Amino acid sequence: MKMEKNGTAEIRVDGKTLTYPVYEGTEGERAIDISKLRKETGLITYDSGFMNTGSCASDITFIDGEKGILRYRGYDVADLAEKCEFIEVAYLLVHGSLPTAVQKDRYSQLLNQHSMIHEDMKDFFSNYPEHSHPMAILSAMAVSLSSFYPELGQDVKEDLDMTVTRLISKLRTIAAFSYKKSIGEPTIYPRHDLKYCENFLNMMFSSPVRKEPINPVMADALNKLLIIHADHEQNCSTSVVRGVGSSGINLYASIAAGICALWGPRHGGANQHVIEMLEEIYREGGDVSKVIERAKNPRSPFRLMGFGHRVYKSYDPRAKIAKELCKKVIAATNTKDPLLDIAQELEERALNDSYFQERNLYPNVDFYTGLTYREMGIPTNMFTVMFAIGRLPGWIAQWLEMNNSETPIARPRQVYTGPNLRKVTPIAKRK
Repeated sequence: MKMEKNGTAEIRVDGKTLTYPVYEGTEGERAIDISKLRKETGLITYDSGFMNTGSCASDITFIDGEKGILRYRGYDVADLAEKCEFIEVAYLLVHGSLPTAVQKDRYSQLLNQHSMIHEDMKDFFSNYPEHSHPMAILSAMAVSLSSFYPELGQDVKEDLDMTVTRLISKLRTIAAFSYKKSIGEPTIYPRHDLKYCENFLNMMFSSPVRKEPINPVMADALNKLLIIHADHEQNCSTSVVRGVGSSGINLYASIAAGICALWGPRHGGANQHVIEMLEEIYREGGDVSKVIERAKNPRSPFRLMGFGHRVYKSYDPRAKIAKELCKKVIAATNTKDPLLDIAQELEERALNDSYFQERNLYPNVDFYTGLTYREMGIPTNMFTVMFAIGRLPGWIAQWLEMNNSETPIARPRQVYTGPNLRKVTPIAKRK
């Protein structure tokens, strides 16, 4: 669907009134089209962080941060997490509709068929330094896929479908291999008799001398965790995928760029910082009241990780799902995790404190996902890798949409604040 014109907006510049069209999306979002502003006035807009800038029109994901709504292709994320497996949601994002039973079976077979990576790629793993960060390996291996698998041929659509399928399947294998490399264990090959998430858990936790049984609770939790991370509109890493892709580069390279963007602690690495914060609170005696006061003190550098969001000004809908998953996984492992107790007390205190209420600081998706992955046995340095596996279908869908709409190359403007014209002094005369 295209945006519909719905009114006009007037902008006054230097005593001159200019009129620009206003467009509206299917959920009522309205945007002023200022694409001719610089041509007509010599001015650009200034919007640090692009918080009020619509870089594209998209029919993939809808977010209403004030109401706490997240939908993929019109489906509520909670409804998808309850009724679908991750590969169904991946299919939805990439192809635009949920698969039928026949399509799902065929898709699952294709993913298994392409789950192996080229044997020569294993040489790359063996040459990474010991204890290399899994995200460094993941991004490098993702871009290297373009060297092992052919570029698009004459049948672009068929080749692109195969490229997408390969990427969704092989990135999971690369992720598991990168973990095994980081702990010095031999890699475990994917199995064609296992589903997507079961296969990943088997590659992570089995070994040549020990076949680890797959707990269905863990497989279900992983499916849901990947689903709630599958797409999130024009966030940092997605914007990078679209921006890099607009140069005409291949899908593998665009995804590798997105992985690098996700690695940042202010983006995909946030759930790792939540765990580190909870561990520090536990080591210091678990006094939540003291932590709340530190967070409220403007002179303290301390920040309460996992609270607040650039988009959501109410409870993050993904956080609600993650919280329930965390409880189920802990119940299945029959363990008592003191970090969960601290997390729940922090949430309760914050939600009932006017300081956090007035600032719309609610738990976000990172607050409980790290705890859940921790209980599943996934190490802290793999948390962002898990995020990347989940986000991959969204990145791919965004890249495909960007290519199909013939988007011009991304080229933001800037407001220059450097020195005015200067003359070069000969080096002998410089002081």
